[in-house]
Amino acid sequence: MSSAPQSAALFERALAVTPGGVNSPVRAFNAVGGTPRFIERAQGPYLFDVDGTEYVDLVGSWGPMLLGHAHPEVLDAVRRAVGRGTSYGTPTRPEVELAEAIVARTPVEQVRLVSSGTEATMSAIRLARGFTGRELVVKFAGCYHGHVDSLLAQAGSGLATLAVPGTPGVPAASTAATIVLPYNDPAAVEAVFAERGDQVACVITEAAPGNMGVVPPAPGFNRLLSELCTRHGALFVSDEVMTGFRVTRSGHFGLDGAVEGWRPDLLTFGKVMGGGFPAAAFGGRADVMHMLSPEGPVYQAGTLSGNPVATTAGLTTLRLATDEVYAHLDKTAQVVREAVGGALSEAGVPHVVQNVGNMFSAFFTEEGVTAVPDFATASTQHVERFKAFFHSMLDQGVYLPPSAFEVWFLSAAHDDRAVDRILSALPAAARAAAAVPAREETR
Repeated sequence: MSSAPQSAALFERALAVTPGGVNSPVRAFNAVGGTPRFIERAQGPYLFDVDGTEYVDLVGSWGPMLLGHAHPEVLDAVRRAVGRGTSYGTPTRPEVELAEAIVARTPVEQVRLVSSGTEATMSAIRLARGFTGRELVVKFAGCYHGHVDSLLAQAGSGLATLAVPGTPGVPAASTAATIVLPYNDPAAVEAVFAERGDQVACVITEAAPGNMGVVPPAPGFNRLLSELCTRHGALFVSDEVMTGFRVTRSGHFGLDGAVEGWRPDLLTFGKVMGGGFPAAAFGGRADVMHMLSPEGPVYQAGTLSGNPVATTAGLTTLRLATDEVYAHLDKTAQVVREAVGGALSEAGVPHVVQNVGNMFSAFFTEEGVTAVPDFATASTQHVERFKAFFHSMLDQGVYLPPSAFEVWFLSAAHDDRAVDRILSALPAAARAAAAVPAREETR
């Protein structure tokens, strides 16, 4: 592992004043070992740490940087917005224009802006319960919907990376009204609705899960969820905090629902729509959204919701996210995805590479696993092999998510030079993974 003395020194300082030395657990290197890199600046497809090392970035701030880092037009718009003031506590033009852009691109009829994905899903759940007068929420193992108490049961991603079974601090009463089902299991969903359908307020699911690695919904699965909710008077909540405006101009709905003919009742958005700033949203049917205060009785509020700087960054990003941008992303992601699979195959490393549009991830599976349809399967992967792979890529200047349960994100700024660096690093990383012996229980 390469040394990073200034990052190591900063990490020691951070450990003294911040739990674990990071402000979000997924940034830690707990799952891979070593010291987190402290980034000084970023440009296009590259990160530059405090030690001066350049990395090709495959994290992309966990999804928001669709256009790449420090896009000049986004920066210009943000500078102008900052020059007018950073927060007013009043309505502003950019928040109206961003809401209009979201409504124009997605199936939502009205939208409420918030500051984080967790706020968006928390508010959507509250709204669904207020609208239906019911309490039960159905979610799926491995789907992460923010750190909302009632939704942290079997939530994948950070919890899986840190091997935390749920989390202390969440009262049993908070999850008592949450039913957790295996993902991509139609029979399990149908059984719950057959038994308790008149008590279900909503089903919430990631439109295409990315918090246990990328696990595409089986054909017709989302449509089934929508139909069951409609039949039983529940709401279908599609969480597109990750996929929204990332895989298409509208999100996963553009790949799935628009073709299959179903539509969520509520959707949540984040990441890309904030252009790298803290911004998120939830929206849906007008009759449901009318229940929100100040128009209706369901209370929701936020001091910095619709912040003029964040909404300016998001609006500019969406305006620049053209069909050509998505075409480039899809093509680049396919090249990298196929190269990852090829390098692992050449080195004899069992694996599965899965994608939804330009989002993809590699599962370091055991021999014989040909697909990862759910969290139970994702949890069986050989994380020690990923750890070796990760550090080889890092040493060669390619920054992957420091977890085997996360999405790899590219951007429109990943050009031939950046892609070539990724491809050049893969063979050695695959050999490093191959050098990790099979686990005893699988021999």
